[in-house]
Amino acid sequence: MTSLYDFTVSDQADQPVSLQNYKGKVVLIANTATGCGLTPQYQGLQELYDKYKDQGFEILDFPCNQFMGQAPGNAEEINSFCTLNYQTTFPRFAKIKVNGKEAEPLFEWLKKEKSGPLGARIEWNFAKFLINREGKVIERFSSKTDPLKMEEAIKFLLNN
Repeated sequence: MTSLYDFTVSDQADQPVSLQNYKGKVVLIANTATGCGLTPQYQGLQELYDKYKDQGFEILDFPCNQFMGQAPGNAEEINSFCTLNYQTTFPRFAKIKVNGKEAEPLFEWLKKEKSGPLGARIEWNFAKFLINREGKVIERFSSKTDPLKMEEAIKFLLNN
Protein backbone atom coordinates (compact mmCIF):
# COMPACT_ATOMS: atom_id res chain seq x y z
CA MET A 1 0.00 0.00 0.00
CA THR A 2 1.48 3.29 -1.04
CA SER A 3 -1.20 5.88 -0.30
CA LEU A 4 -4.37 6.52 1.65
CA TYR A 5 -6.34 5.80 -1.51
CA ASP A 6 -5.30 2.14 -1.52
CA PHE A 7 -7.50 1.40 1.50
CA THR A 8 -11.11 0.44 2.01
CA VAL A 9 -12.59 0.74 5.49
CA SER A 10 -15.97 -0.09 6.99
CA ASP A 11 -18.59 2.51 7.73
CA GLN A 12 -20.75 2.24 10.82
CA ALA A 13 -23.17 -0.09 9.04
CA ASP A 14 -20.20 -2.35 8.19
CA GLN A 15 -20.36 -1.36 4.51
CA PRO A 16 -17.11 -0.86 2.59
CA VAL A 17 -15.95 2.71 1.91
CA SER A 18 -13.08 3.33 -0.48
CA LEU A 19 -10.75 6.04 0.73
CA GLN A 20 -10.46 6.98 -2.96
CA ASN A 21 -13.50 9.11 -2.03
CA TYR A 22 -11.07 11.49 -0.32
CA LYS A 23 -8.67 11.86 -3.24
CA GLY A 24 -7.34 15.39 -3.55
CA LYS A 25 -8.29 16.34 0.02
CA VAL A 26 -6.18 17.08 3.07
CA VAL A 27 -7.23 14.40 5.58
CA LEU A 28 -6.79 14.09 9.32
CA ILE A 29 -7.33 10.58 10.71
CA ALA A 30 -7.87 10.01 14.43
CA ASN A 31 -8.66 7.06 16.66
CA THR A 32 -11.20 8.37 19.14
CA ALA A 33 -13.02 7.47 22.34
CA THR A 34 -16.09 8.89 24.04
CA GLY A 35 -15.10 8.14 27.64
CA CYS A 36 -11.52 9.40 27.73
CA GLY A 37 -9.95 12.40 29.42
CA LEU A 38 -9.00 13.52 25.91
CA THR A 39 -12.58 13.29 24.58
CA PRO A 40 -12.98 17.12 24.69
CA GLN A 41 -10.60 17.15 21.70
CA TYR A 42 -13.74 16.51 19.66
CA GLN A 43 -14.51 20.22 20.12
CA GLY A 44 -11.22 21.32 18.56
CA LEU A 45 -11.55 18.78 15.77
CA GLN A 46 -15.01 20.10 14.94
CA GLU A 47 -13.72 23.70 14.97
CA LEU A 48 -11.03 22.76 12.45
CA TYR A 49 -13.54 20.88 10.32
CA ASP A 50 -15.99 23.78 10.29
CA LYS A 51 -13.24 26.23 9.37
CA TYR A 52 -11.54 24.24 6.59
CA LYS A 53 -13.97 21.67 5.15
CA ASP A 54 -14.92 23.99 2.29
CA GLN A 55 -11.23 24.23 1.35
CA GLY A 56 -10.88 20.46 0.94
CA PHE A 57 -10.22 19.33 4.52
CA GLU A 58 -11.68 16.11 5.94
CA ILE A 59 -11.50 14.44 9.32
CA LEU A 60 -11.99 10.67 9.48
CA ASP A 61 -13.02 9.46 12.94
CA PHE A 62 -12.30 5.86 13.93
CA PRO A 63 -13.69 4.97 17.37
CA CYS A 64 -11.43 2.55 19.23
CA ASN A 65 -12.24 0.73 22.46
CA GLN A 66 -8.73 -0.70 22.83
CA PHE A 67 -7.51 1.68 25.55
CA MET A 68 -9.14 0.85 28.90
CA GLY A 69 -12.54 0.35 27.23
CA GLN A 70 -13.01 4.09 26.77
CA ALA A 71 -15.15 3.83 23.62
CA PRO A 72 -18.02 1.66 24.83
CA GLY A 73 -21.29 1.47 23.02
CA ASN A 74 -22.46 0.82 19.51
CA ALA A 75 -22.35 3.21 16.57
CA GLU A 76 -25.69 4.79 17.44
CA GLU A 77 -24.60 5.47 21.04
CA ILE A 78 -21.25 6.90 19.95
CA ASN A 79 -22.92 9.12 17.34
CA SER A 80 -25.49 10.36 19.85
CA PHE A 81 -22.78 11.21 22.35
CA CYS A 82 -20.65 13.06 19.79
CA THR A 83 -23.59 14.93 18.29
CA LEU A 84 -25.12 15.96 21.61
CA ASN A 85 -21.88 16.89 23.37
CA TYR A 86 -19.66 18.18 20.57
CA GLN A 87 -21.96 18.69 17.54
CA THR A 88 -19.57 16.68 15.34
CA THR A 89 -20.37 16.47 11.65
CA PHE A 90 -17.24 14.85 10.19
CA PRO A 91 -17.37 11.23 8.97
CA ARG A 92 -17.23 8.50 11.60
CA PHE A 93 -16.44 4.89 10.73
CA ALA A 94 -16.82 1.48 12.34
CA LYS A 95 -15.11 0.85 15.66
CA ILE A 96 -11.65 -0.59 15.09
CA LYS A 97 -8.50 -1.83 16.78
CA VAL A 98 -5.32 0.13 16.14
CA ASN A 99 -2.70 -2.16 17.73
CA GLY A 100 -2.13 -5.89 17.79
CA LYS A 101 -2.99 -8.77 15.48
CA GLU A 102 -6.48 -7.43 14.73
CA ALA A 103 -5.37 -3.85 13.97
CA GLU A 104 -7.12 -2.14 11.08
CA PRO A 105 -4.83 -2.32 8.01
CA LEU A 106 -5.18 1.45 7.51
CA PHE A 107 -3.69 2.04 10.97
CA GLU A 108 -0.92 -0.51 10.35
CA TRP A 109 0.05 1.56 7.29
CA LEU A 110 -0.24 4.89 9.16
CA LYS A 111 2.02 3.60 11.96
CA LYS A 112 4.54 2.30 9.42
CA GLU A 113 4.62 5.67 7.66
CA LYS A 114 5.06 7.74 10.85
CA SER A 115 6.08 6.24 14.16
CA GLY A 116 5.22 7.97 17.40
CA PRO A 117 6.23 8.06 21.07
CA LEU A 118 5.90 4.27 21.34
CA GLY A 119 7.48 3.59 17.97
CA ALA A 120 5.06 1.79 15.68
CA ARG A 121 2.30 1.52 18.32
CA ILE A 122 -0.58 3.91 18.81
CA GLU A 123 -0.03 5.31 22.29
CA TRP A 124 -3.63 6.16 23.26
CA ASN A 125 -6.93 7.57 22.08
CA PHE A 126 -6.78 10.60 19.78
CA ALA A 127 -3.52 9.83 17.97
CA LYS A 128 -3.78 11.92 14.79
CA PHE A 129 -2.30 11.52 11.30
CA LEU A 130 -2.24 14.33 8.73
CA ILE A 131 -2.37 13.26 5.07
CA ASN A 132 -1.66 15.51 2.09
CA ARG A 133 -3.72 15.83 -1.10
CA GLU A 134 -1.63 13.04 -2.70
CA GLY A 135 -2.59 10.54 0.02
CA LYS A 136 0.80 10.55 1.80
CA VAL A 137 1.23 10.74 5.58
CA ILE A 138 2.92 14.05 6.35
CA GLU A 139 2.76 14.26 10.11
CA ARG A 140 1.74 12.31 13.19
CA PHE A 141 0.48 14.14 16.24
CA SER A 142 0.41 12.61 19.70
CA SER A 143 -2.77 11.87 21.57
CA LYS A 144 -2.07 14.85 23.81
CA THR A 145 -1.74 17.34 20.95
CA ASP A 146 -4.59 19.82 21.07
CA PRO A 147 -6.27 19.79 17.64
CA LEU A 148 -5.97 23.57 17.31
CA LYS A 149 -2.18 23.23 17.54
CA MET A 150 -2.34 21.42 14.17
CA GLU A 151 -3.99 24.34 12.38
CA GLU A 152 -0.81 25.77 10.82
CA ALA A 153 0.15 22.37 9.37
CA ILE A 154 -3.37 21.94 7.97
CA LYS A 155 -3.38 25.43 6.44
CA PHE A 156 0.04 24.77 4.88
CA LEU A 157 -1.18 21.58 3.18
CA LEU A 158 -4.40 23.22 2.01
CA ASN A 159 -2.46 26.07 0.40
CA ASN A 160 0.31 24.00 -1.22
